[in-house]
Amino acid sequence: MDNVLDNLKLDSNGLITAVVQDASNNDVLMVAYMNEEALKNTLKTGKATFWSRSRQKFWIKGESSGHTQNVKEVLYDCDIDCLLVKVEQEGGACHEGYRTCFFRRLNSDGSSEVVLDKVFDPNKVY
Repeated sequence: MDNVLDNLKLDSNGLITAVVQDASNNDVLMVAYMNEEALKNTLKTGKATFWSRSRQKFWIKGESSGHTQNVKEVLYDCDIDCLLVKVEQEGGACHEGYRTCFFRRLNSDGSSEVVLDKVFDPNKVY
């Protein structure tokens, strides 16, 4: 089979969406972006590495918070334009202090509510 990295369908900025999922319970923890170098680093080190669109630089999940993501498996979709990164999450994945970035429910009337408890205080971590 051809090298999948040569066939990734990157967007116009050279990025591919990475959905990060807890390998043990399948919770979706976060969505981030990788470029080819971030993906190669992830595969090489086993530590989730992403490209920050806002800061325009690489970041390894947990490098400042200590809440790391140990990569167990990387899957890709049928179009090779999205990744599913299954991880062992240490601590919370969300910079707002929650285990997952998906901690708010959108209600049918357009209102929202927080449906999870914080697992850490971001003011003590960042």
